[in-house]
Amino acid sequence: MNLTKTQTGQYAIITVNAGRIDAAVAIQFKDAMRAQIDDDATHFVLNLEQVMFIDSSGLGAIVAAMKMLGPGKRMDLAVLSPDVEKVFRLTRMDSIFQIHDTLHALEPRQAG
Repeated sequence: MNLTKTQTGQYAIITVNAGRIDAAVAIQFKDAMRAQIDDDATHFVLNLEQVMFIDSSGLGAIVAAMKMLGPGKRMDLAVLSPDVEKVFRLTRMDSIFQIHDTLHALEPRQAG
């Protein structure tokens, strides 16, 4: 699983360079995330702009990555496709993660 990390102000932005996070890649995703979050950053944003499909294994892998952060650190999500957003909404994971429409402003999405 190819992930890239950039630092923008207070945010460490981790971009998923894949179209899917599913059962076939969930373990690789968790391993790649572990390598990306092993630093001093405290606020991570997972950029899902390229991800067009996520299943329950992928959702579980993202939650597991969030739990790897430990106390005092947080993970937000950004740039969800409509299908990926629907999975987060239907599972109510949109109440666990703060979701941003874009990376530019990192403004919280308005409920509605």
